[in-house]
Amino acid sequence: MSVFMIFFAVTAKAQTESSFKPNGKPVFLIFSDVKNSFSKDGSSTAFEISRLYLGYEHFFSNSLSARAVMDVGDPGVGGLQMTAYVKNAFLQYRTNSFSGRFGMIGTDAFGLIEKQWGHRYISKTLQDEFGFNPSADLGVAVDYSPSEFISFDASVLNGEGYKKLQADSALKYTAGITLKPLGGLLLRVYADIMKKNALQNTISFFAGYTYRNLGFGIEYADQKSNKMINNHDYSGISAFGNLKLNDKTGLFARYDYLWSCRTNPTDPNPWNYNNDGQVITAGFDYSPVSGIRIAPVYIGKIPANGSNPFTSAPGLYLEIKL
Repeated sequence: MSVFMIFFAVTAKAQTESSFKPNGKPVFLIFSDVKNSFSKDGSSTAFEISRLYLGYEHFFSNSLSARAVMDVGDPGVGGLQMTAYVKNAFLQYRTNSFSGRFGMIGTDAFGLIEKQWGHRYISKTLQDEFGFNPSADLGVAVDYSPSEFISFDASVLNGEGYKKLQADSALKYTAGITLKPLGGLLLRVYADIMKKNALQNTISFFAGYTYRNLGFGIEYADQKSNKMINNHDYSGISAFGNLKLNDKTGLFARYDYLWSCRTNPTDPNPWNYNNDGQVITAGFDYSPVSGIRIAPVYIGKIPANGSNPFTSAPGLYLEIKL
């Protein structure tokens, strides 16, 4: 009987693999917004296409696939209006408990947190927004889930992010553990190290909980020697909540706080003083049809530097996704 059952299982698996037909799908994603920023120093209104992802994902078999995506966005430097980068270009092998990726891959620093936040088209998560870690990098990554309650991930990365492909001897080594001890609760610890002129290391903790239509999350991140510069240490905390009203609408709110350390005994201000501070985000999310999301949002920024003004930025945000 046991021999028969083993034979049946092997035969069924072979039939599944043989019946598989290679297939693919396009990747198309747009983030756009119109917002009005104002403070005591004045105001400005802007229409933006903050991000455009174009690419393709192909499945060679049930376990082997490849993905290539271009990222077109605002570089935020110089006089350039838009520029394009290779965001993803990797080969992936995946089974029920294991996956491996090689190439220009998405990093594991905050990908899970971004999914829990659920509003990337409005704002990045803490580590992405404030430069702790890039969202993609060149390297190799593995994930292993021995059970539904625990998973491990590790990677070796170039360390420069997807906008810089500099070849040098400095590599970033990362590791993470994710726990799901009971229904709706998610716990994660992540750490990375990288050394050139100084040893840069990051550690972050995340706890999330989902119950019916409610979702919460809180993240703490700390980084020593940001960009491998001695004493450029900083930390941040982010807390958010989501309330799903029905299939089309929801409410959300978020609070971020970033602070840095002093590097010069004669200077009373920390090294990242002009970027430190608090950010408050709140809005209403509406999806008229599958693939389109619209959100009126208010974002308030409270700088740590008291000489910089408080800024309010109400706006309307749009996501279009295939």
